[in-house]
Amino acid sequence: MSAPKGIAAVEWLAKRTKEQRGGNAPKPDGFERGTPDALALWQDAYLESLASRNYSPGTLQGRQDALKMFLAWAAERDLKQASQITRPVLENFQRWLWRYQKPNGQRLGWSTQRNRLGILKDFFRWLTRQNVLLHNPASELELPRMEKRLPQEALTPGELDRLLSIPNVADPLGVRDRAMLELFYSCGLRRAELCQLQLADLNAERRTLRVFGKGKKDRVVPVGGRALQWVERYLREVRPRLCLDTRTQALFLTGYGGAFNPDVLSRMVSAWLRQAGLKRKGCCHVLRHTCATHMLENGADIRFIQQLLGHEKLDTTAIYTEVSIKQLQEVHARCHPSARTEPGQTLPIAASADGDGGSHANGA
Repeated sequence: MSAPKGIAAVEWLAKRTKEQRGGNAPKPDGFERGTPDALALWQDAYLESLASRNYSPGTLQGRQDALKMFLAWAAERDLKQASQITRPVLENFQRWLWRYQKPNGQRLGWSTQRNRLGILKDFFRWLTRQNVLLHNPASELELPRMEKRLPQEALTPGELDRLLSIPNVADPLGVRDRAMLELFYSCGLRRAELCQLQLADLNAERRTLRVFGKGKKDRVVPVGGRALQWVERYLREVRPRLCLDTRTQALFLTGYGGAFNPDVLSRMVSAWLRQAGLKRKGCCHVLRHTCATHMLENGADIRFIQQLLGHEKLDTTAIYTEVSIKQLQEVHARCHPSARTEPGQTLPIAASADGDGGSHANGA
């Protein structure tokens, strides 16, 4: 018997044990910690140091994942002590990282490689400051060159309408899903930001939303009228049916009555994109890009878009000026001589080599 769908699945989900729910439960990493100089012990101390300096859980998890990859590579080569790591060792790891293939057969992107090596550099810089190492083996490690790549192409208004029509709003869970999509597009949220939203973050009277952003930086953003209507309908009709504990403050709830996991949210949006016939990468981020691009094309100042998206540097937001082709097309059509030819207009007949306009050739 297949699992029930939609709101009918909520009662069924509530009866499942934590083991039946699946998910990514933490597992022991298996690294050796039996000696005082063990790399794994220093990794733990490094992460604890970052936590004591108020680094966000997302940052800590990212650094732990990067160090876990390096420690696993080092353990395979019997390199388990910090004193065994030299510059040639790190350069070998860098070449291995370049050749590494993910389970889907793809290589790591250059930005991912640069990020992971940058974390290693910071880790060994910290070890040197703690006098664990006499010199920093990563100090002269050269990182891959930065790429200047455009973000995923934004959805057109028609494509956006197709995506928004995918959730079945006749079912209460479809109302919830539509409200999440509308809020993604209206506010340009990151997936983790939407997952962390609390009931108190929404001010319906002022039409604003308090967002807990990256690096523990809060911001307040406006909420569009259409998005607000869907969120209010969800709060009125759906959330009470999903809430199993009145102490739960998360704005959007799963069938289990808790907040969403970002990975689960990505899989949901990815499935909706496929159902809408849209071949896009980036899932939730596509709606963030679409929000920024549409605002820019409709005349918004880039500094207001920077504030909406929560970018620390204007350079990060400025990339949308390169993504938006609409304004460039308008200037091109107004200023470039060749652009004045209308589509479907008959092109002139090319003259023949003897200069008679082709009449000689036609009469031959």
